Amino acid sequence: MNSNFQNFIESLGVSFFYFKLILGFVFSFMITYQSIPTIIKISRRKNLMDEPGARSSHLTKIPNLGGIAIFFSLGVCAPIFAYELFDRYKFLFASFIILFFVGVMDDIMVLRAYKKLLAQILVSALLVVGSDVRIRSLFGVLGVYELNYFVSVLFSIFTFIILINAFNLIDGIDGLAGSYTIITSLLFGISFYRLGEHNDPLAILCAILIAASIAFLIYNLSSKRSTKIFMGDTGSMILGFLLAFTGISFIEIFIAKHDEVFYHLKSAPVIAVAILILPIIDTLTVIITRIYHKKSVLSPDKNHIHHKLLNLGLTHKRSTAYIIAYYLVVIAAAYMLRHQDVNYLLIIIMVLGFLGAYLPIFLLKFKKD
Repeated sequence: MNSNFQNFIESLGVSFFYFKLILGFVFSFMITYQSIPTIIKISRRKNLMDEPGARSSHLTKIPNLGGIAIFFSLGVCAPIFAYELFDRYKFLFASFIILFFVGVMDDIMVLRAYKKLLAQILVSALLVVGSDVRIRSLFGVLGVYELNYFVSVLFSIFTFIILINAFNLIDGIDGLAGSYTIITSLLFGISFYRLGEHNDPLAILCAILIAASIAFLIYNLSSKRSTKIFMGDTGSMILGFLLAFTGISFIEIFIAKHDEVFYHLKSAPVIAVAILILPIIDTLTVIITRIYHKKSVLSPDKNHIHHKLLNLGLTHKRSTAYIIAYYLVVIAAAYMLRHQDVNYLLIIIMVLGFLGAYLPIFLLKFKKD
């Protein structure tokens, strides 16, 4: 923004950061909230609906283009209120556009899996190679410290792809993906805010994500069929991509070369894993289960955590509340033990994560017996 305008705002005794943060939050909420009714109306008129299927946890056709409203909000608010990000990360907005196009095409026409994967590889490479957003060090996890450039690039692209798809997999019941976005964005946002002015644009981006997710949840959790909507692949891919971006950015803050960091958190990668633990554990659990039953790891099924909770008789809202509450406990444990040995902490976090994933399975078996 114009420096004269910034000086004017600050002359009124208002911090320019808080000015952008609050306006970014308010406009993000309003844009998403006001856009969704129109999207629902067009979806119903053109029959652009999610059809119930073998893996579905809903029984009626529901509009699934809610991700368009989330993209619209991000596309308007981020360049205005967190504009520094697009100077710092030249390919960030281009990545938005590509994921949006692919997501809408998939929600409407159902793309082949390899086409979505190619798009995900492209946007990940754009950000990792083009904008240098990558994991440079593991801080001693499994004895690994600094990664050489080639390994860092491959590992970072792989991380983006895994998290984009893992987040897509948790978007299976009402409220879960939106609620988890709010929690992760809040935790990363608070961290960015506390870790120096250099990270203020990232904090504002997190606020924009939170506001858009809150507005989306109002409709996603609606008990009225006429106002209900899903985010679809458009929303889940964009949100998964941005959560991977904020997670890697969080780790990068603690690289020693950043002078503005007031302390060095040796467990930063594990803390990031803890915050993003739900999609990571859910994906690993499903893969392990499929291998155990000698099925292809790519075969669709109902072995996700939320499916097991629904099988126990819980509603969508109660299942979401259980999952969010449990993984908040995991995150709290990671925070309290953040100064422990990084490998010891990783083991604790993974054990707690898998415990939460397999507990519904044990309860289901106990219920059947």
